[in-house]
This record gives sequence, C-alpha cells and structure tokens, in this order.
Amino acid sequence: MAVSDVAGVCFIAEKLFEIDPYYVGTTGKLAGIRFQAMIAGQSCFPFQTQIRCAQCSGGPMSKAGSSQGVRFALRMLLAVAACYGTGTLQAQTIAKQIPVPLPPLGWSSWNSFSNTVDSQVIQNQAKALIASGMQKAGYQYVNIDEGWWLGQRDQDGNIVVDPTAWPPLTPQERAGDMSNIVRYVHGLGLKAGIYTDAGKGGCSTVAPDIGPSMPNTGSEGHYEQDFLQFAKWGFDYVKVDWCGGNKENLDPAVQYAEIARAIAMAEGATGHTLYYSICDWGNQSPWTWAPGRGGVPADIWRTSGDIVAPIVANSKNSGRKASFPGMLSNFDRGIHPEAQHTGFYNDPDMMVIGMPGLTDVQNRVHMALWAMSGAPLIVGADLTTLSESTRATLTSPAVLAVDQDPLGLQAVKVAESGPGLDVWAKALSTPGQRAVLLLNRTNAAAPISVHWSDLGLLESSSATINDAGAQKDLGVFSSAYSVTVAPEDAVMLVIRGSEEKPVRYDAVESGKQLRSGHGVTPVQAHAVRFNNVKSTSHFARVEVTYTNGDKETLLAELRVNGRIATRIAFPPTGSGSAEGRITVQSLLDRNGSDNILTFSTDGDRGPTIKSIAVH
Repeated sequence: MAVSDVAGVCFIAEKLFEIDPYYVGTTGKLAGIRFQAMIAGQSCFPFQTQIRCAQCSGGPMSKAGSSQGVRFALRMLLAVAACYGTGTLQAQTIAKQIPVPLPPLGWSSWNSFSNTVDSQVIQNQAKALIASGMQKAGYQYVNIDEGWWLGQRDQDGNIVVDPTAWPPLTPQERAGDMSNIVRYVHGLGLKAGIYTDAGKGGCSTVAPDIGPSMPNTGSEGHYEQDFLQFAKWGFDYVKVDWCGGNKENLDPAVQYAEIARAIAMAEGATGHTLYYSICDWGNQSPWTWAPGRGGVPADIWRTSGDIVAPIVANSKNSGRKASFPGMLSNFDRGIHPEAQHTGFYNDPDMMVIGMPGLTDVQNRVHMALWAMSGAPLIVGADLTTLSESTRATLTSPAVLAVDQDPLGLQAVKVAESGPGLDVWAKALSTPGQRAVLLLNRTNAAAPISVHWSDLGLLESSSATINDAGAQKDLGVFSSAYSVTVAPEDAVMLVIRGSEEKPVRYDAVESGKQLRSGHGVTPVQAHAVRFNNVKSTSHFARVEVTYTNGDKETLLAELRVNGRIATRIAFPPTGSGSAEGRITVQSLLDRNGSDNILTFSTDGDRGPTIKSIAVH
C-alpha cells in the first residue's frame, strides 16, 4: 500500500470518526489510525490498527494493493461499528469557539471635564456620541468620572448628590437622583457608567484637579451599600479608582476582590449587571491578579497612569497637551498578552484622540495601537468639538474590527526591522488571519518588513494583504511584505495566509495520560496537567476544549512552567456534554517539548478540561 493510499484512508476515516493520525510517514514507515466508537455518548472501545507500506515485508498490508488497502480500512470501520451489536458510531467534531465579552467602547468625562462634570455635560456628550456616528460604529458607554459627588452622606450612610448639578429631567423626577441621567442615557439607546474610589477619600479628596478638596468621596466602609445604590440607579459600568486606597497603603488585590463581591451582591439583589473597571494605575501588577477578580466573569484593569492630566477648555488647565511619547509609553506598559483572554483586558488608559497635542497622523497611530492591544476604547475628547478626521479615525470599521475580534487576544511584538521599527501581530478569529502593525517610532522614514514566519503562517503559501487604515486591498504576496513607513507613523494590515494545524494534547490526571476525548475537572488541589508541550513561537496560541453545563461562567487558573497563574473564564457550553473552545496566549519559554501547562481551581466547581491544541 502506497503512502498516498495511507493518507487517503486517513482522510476517509477523519470524515467519519474522530481519529488521531499519529504518524503518516514516508515509504517504509508505519502509519497509525485510531478510531473511537461512541455509544450513547460513551466510549465503546478504542480500536487501533497499523497499516504498513507495500515496500515493507511482513506487515498487515504487505501484499495488498491500493484498492485492497481502502477495503481493509473500511472493514476496520465496520468492525468498530459492530461493537456491542447495536452500537452507533458518532462523529466528534471540532468544538465551537465560545463567544467571550469584548472590550468596552465608549466615552468618559475625565479627560475633557475633570471634576466639573454635571448633568448638562453628560446630556451634550451623549447626543454628540450619536450625532458623530460613534454609536452606530459600536460605542455605547457614557461614563461619568470623578467630580459627580461631593462626598456627602445622610445619617444612614447613603450617598447624597448635589441637586443643582443633577436636576430632574422630567416633571416626574426629583432633584439629586442619579437615576434621572441614567434614564436619559438609556433613552438614547446607550449605557451609563459611574465612578468611585476604593479608599475612604477619592481623587477629589487626595489631589483635586480643579477646585477645592472634596473629602470622603470614596466607598471604603460602604462597598455593599454604594454598589447596590449604583445598580438601583441603573448604571451599567463602574470605574473604581485608587487615590484613597493608595494614600492608605491598602492592598489593591484585597480591596478590589472585596469590591467584586459587593458588585456580585448588588447584581444578585437587582438583576442589573455592573461592568467592572479597575483603576489602580498598574500598582502591584494587576495583570497578575485582576482577571476574574472576586469571581467576576469580565473586567478591565489599568496598567499605568494617565497619558495626560485633564485638558479642560476655558480653565487654568486648558494649556496642557497630550504627547506622542506619552501615548506610546502607555501602550508599551499595557502589553501583557498572557493575562488578556476570555473577557479580561489590559487597559492602557482612556484615549486622547482628538485632544490638544496630537496630529491627525498621531491620532490614527494611537487608534491602531489601542486596537492591536485589544484595549477598551474609551474616548476622552469633547465629542461636541470633534473634527471630521478625528471622527473618521474613531469609527474606522476595519480598525474597530481588529479591536473587537471575537478571540479577545492582545498583540505581541514578533520582529524588528531595526531600532524603533516594530512589527506587532495579533491573531484573529479567522484561521490564518493576522492583524499586523508596522510601527515607526523614529523621526525618519524607514522600511519595515514582515515575514510570514514571524506570524506563524506558512512561508510556502501566498497571502492576501489589506491595508486596514486605508481600507484597500494591496494584493497577493509570497513569504514577506515590506513598506516604507513615515516617521512617527504606522501601517496597519490584515494578512490572510495559511497556517499549520495545531498540535493536540490530552490531559494527564494523577500522573496518568487520559484517553483521547476524556476530560477531567480541576477542583481544589486536584490539577489537570498537560506535559511535553512544544511550541515554535515565543507566545503560543492555546485553544482549550472543555465542557461547562452550568448556567454561569466558571473560572480556573492556568499556570505555565510554574510561573504566576492567570485566571481564565469558561462560559457555559450548553446542556449535557456539549463542548466549547476558548483561546489564550501562553509564554512557552522552555526548549523543545519541555513546557507544562497546569489548570487548577481553589474551589469545588470548575469546567471539565478535555484537551488543548497549541499553535
């Protein structure tokens, strides 16, 4: 039997059954096929046969011709079908990619209004978000930042709001009720966000940007009370700052976990979801502890300080300027790809696109960097004064699609064409597709090249390239692409090529290799381990096949080669044994096949991990 016939039999079997062709070699080598029959969803028995090439003597197929080889393989299939007499063979297909929460898109009051925000500001910005076309492009949050509250509480500890800043908007409403502005924002088809601090005193207490200090503008000591109030008012998003917590030398990992539990209680009491934004400016490396903090199924965390302090028109601070180096610094500090996955996102700060200090070209680069980062796109500019070019930058469909790609991953730097000449790549949900950014940080034009091998694509196959910024097709290219990039500029591409199939690994439980298709649930100290994992790239894309028959998202920790773990969300996959797939990026830094991936939980509930596939 010729090698081509072996491959053909493998192809036939793949179409009918789950098979594992563990080797299809050259002439004179063995080829193996493993079939698994399924009866009522349970394994009937694993059946393995070996087919030896015609040139080898003494093998099972040594005297068989091509047609006989195919008939032999089919007889093997029928033998499996006959197990238990009435068994049914059931094909096992590739698990579906499970949708994960995407990074939020919206606007925040802080960058352009500081602590002078009030009801009229929010109404004007909400209307402008719609008029600018941003709502149609996908922006939905209108977030009220610091300054909305003066720190007063009533005798029961409830927040008291300034009735002149937040008046009634209809005859039926009362002054000082924040649900007034929430109803207004919701009435426009948008979502509303609110702000507080993890400490007793917020940023308006510790370091007010405009005006006098406002004491006690934090939520410490009132977590459950305040977050319940936010949910009752109808807010959809809450940003929790760290000025008070920092002044008191609190532990951010502890405080933000307590806040997450308060949010969960508020959601349980009201049925209203609060999206969780952690803002401790990168203190104590939140990318190591913030994913899924306190059990939340989705959140974001700041990775650095502000790009620029607020630039408020007609104020003492109106002369401030955003800077290109400052924006680049925040981008660099926000790259932690191993932590960004399954609905958890690094947040390099609100965008300063359209604010004083950046050119139109720099605005476009800023947008591309945040999209490649898969970052929350929260605009800080005054939406009522946006230029046409700024609106076009913020609403570019191709660039927004990269940010909102369903895999929810972050770009990694894969190459350099020289100092300050970067090649960044982001894996997209379509197999073989990559978003690529050719970034020139220098003050001189320079050529930058990207090779298919840098992207994990086959060099032997051609690829099509689309210029995402210019929204035009560039054509078909072989093995590499090069272009001259202007100083302090970038070219954003979407490259569609071919990639090798990932390598699948089955789990090890208590030192024993599990049979293909069988999974195990990591609970408490009972870990699920994948040994001898190999990758040809520094950051590997890892697809995890699992089941979660619960109605809620379950969490498990992934630890690679003994390093600090990242908490992964496993959304429901459906009833019964329905399988799903999520994708993460892992740093596989051991040579050869020496990498070890371990999944664990600290409770008695977790997903059933079936297998991993490594790109």
